[in-house]
Amino acid sequence: MRMPADPITTKGTNFDMSAASASTPEIKLKVQGLAKLYGHTIALDHVDLDVRKGELLTLLGPSGSGKTTLLQLICGLQEPTAGTIVIDSKDQTHAPVNKRDIGVVFQNYALFPHMTVAENVGFALKMRKLPKAEINTKVAKALETVGLAHAAERSPSQLSGGQQQRVALARCLVYDPAIILMDEPLGALDAKLREVMQIEIKRIHRETGATIIFVTHDQQEALALSDRICLMNNGKIAQLGTPRQMYDEPQNLFVADFIGVSSILRGTVKAGALETAIGTLPIAGEIPADGTMGAFVVRPEVITLGEGFCEGRVRETVYGGSELRVIIDAGSQEIIARAPSQAMEVKVGSTIRFGWASDAARFLVDRD
Repeated sequence: MRMPADPITTKGTNFDMSAASASTPEIKLKVQGLAKLYGHTIALDHVDLDVRKGELLTLLGPSGSGKTTLLQLICGLQEPTAGTIVIDSKDQTHAPVNKRDIGVVFQNYALFPHMTVAENVGFALKMRKLPKAEINTKVAKALETVGLAHAAERSPSQLSGGQQQRVALARCLVYDPAIILMDEPLGALDAKLREVMQIEIKRIHRETGATIIFVTHDQQEALALSDRICLMNNGKIAQLGTPRQMYDEPQNLFVADFIGVSSILRGTVKAGALETAIGTLPIAGEIPADGTMGAFVVRPEVITLGEGFCEGRVRETVYGGSELRVIIDAGSQEIIARAPSQAMEVKVGSTIRFGWASDAARFLVDRD
């Protein structure tokens, strides 16, 4: 990984707190120039990020992208090499964990097995020495919010995995932290339960208006949950936007390849078209100079099967209930298409024509 041009240092950071709060009153968390080095390895490379009050923002990316490092720096588990962390207009860069007003929901729940559900949820309030009556009221409200009012006197061992995760979330909600960080919270659940919990998290977020930063490597989970997605790669932000923007308007090939499923047709620009492995494809809109390396990003749902300007051999089909995923070998290029499972019969090994509307593919300059 490359080293920065200038040495990273925390000295001389110039951040006008009053100007920031005046110009961005809706910003809950502001990260500026945040960096983390481990020896000569850059884990996080001068990241700038604003998290809006009341939004659910997902940190998404492959292993080693920097998302977990960013999360640890925000909650105070790591010290930054450079940069500033501001929460509610207060500089929290070097504040200890217990002074940052941040709640964390971990993948492994971290519940006390010898306590009841209610005692687990109220533990943080007890440590803050709140009156018992106030604790009971807040715990009851938090458990009602996550749909576990009936389980207050149960032990964690009597709960399912999904219920235990709800208890962990209630434990954060009960003291109304400025920010809730959720670190791969659904990773230990099976696929069906993950879907159920995604819906529950969306409901709880909508009803409480909490500011949530959700960390995951699962792009489908990010698309389903987020108000905005922060996609990271090599310690930097590759793109920040709504799920629809990330899917429909990727800014580079890494984003296009990571978010959703795509057929990426790389080639070279020549005379207003892109020469690819499946043929010469015209470029709509602004045309780069000849010799530019680029690619078309074609989503599977825009591909028409049975007719079109290309031909290939069906290598595999994957039945998905309402849809059929069809994987086509077109010379040296793999094409992935989707079609309604009842629309047509596609046999493995058969030859099939395919194509798409000219405005359905997104052209990107290849800067990888």
